[in-house]
Amino acid sequence: MRFILPILLVMYGCSSTTIKTESEVSRGQFLLLPEFMAMSMAESSYKDEVKKAENNKQLNQNTEQVQRVKKIAFRLIDQVSYLRDGTEDWNWEINVQDSEEVNAYCMPGGKMMIYTGLIEKTSATDDEIAAVLGHEIAHALREHGRERMSTALVQQFGLIGFAAYVANHSDSRVISETAVQAAVLGSTLFFSLPNSREQEREADKLGMELSARAGYNPVSAVSLWRKMDALSNSKVPEFLSTHPSNENRISDLTAHAKKINQIYLDSKR
Repeated sequence: MRFILPILLVMYGCSSTTIKTESEVSRGQFLLLPEFMAMSMAESSYKDEVKKAENNKQLNQNTEQVQRVKKIAFRLIDQVSYLRDGTEDWNWEINVQDSEEVNAYCMPGGKMMIYTGLIEKTSATDDEIAAVLGHEIAHALREHGRERMSTALVQQFGLIGFAAYVANHSDSRVISETAVQAAVLGSTLFFSLPNSREQEREADKLGMELSARAGYNPVSAVSLWRKMDALSNSKVPEFLSTHPSNENRISDLTAHAKKINQIYLDSKR
């Protein structure tokens, strides 16, 4: 047992989920939670959110708006394989929820939601919607949710105990039981744990690159964050609560937009 910890740190602390591209995102990640568990937890949580929105008559109420969002989303999805192999085969899904909240998310496995408050309060252009969705898709491609959940589960159950249990009990019944136990925490873990600043920087970079590859102007990320910042006043929107908006970030976004501008220009040919 005493050897499990260092072995696991080597095995799970040095992997990187995405391909190294012009955005140069290649940080090693701690991904102890098995991918299938993260996917299962996300799918279950997403179904719950969709069901609640349906019951409240808040889901996909404006057909024209939904079609617009889906068109943008699937242009982005068409480009995900440039950033991570195999993700074009995820069971991608995008829905629009009627809500005053300025928010959007993409769960592990490609389960997306954007709130009408974000679209309407910012008067978002197609390029700006692409910037939001690209950022959230980048979180999913980098498996930031799984990374956060791995850390939280380690804190909850203890690294050695949890890892040894999963590693030494591979029959389907025990794996299923473990998945069920983890799923109890899934929604809370996904929605309540903030991304780290490093994860946000990664999502900024990869999201802008994804948008550029899909033919959306990466500079729109800058205009969007300026709108979001202006909206916040004294109350920070939920979408910005873990996305610190300041001049340094605007400067970083502007610099990265210039760096990947050729990708955008090439996509327009």
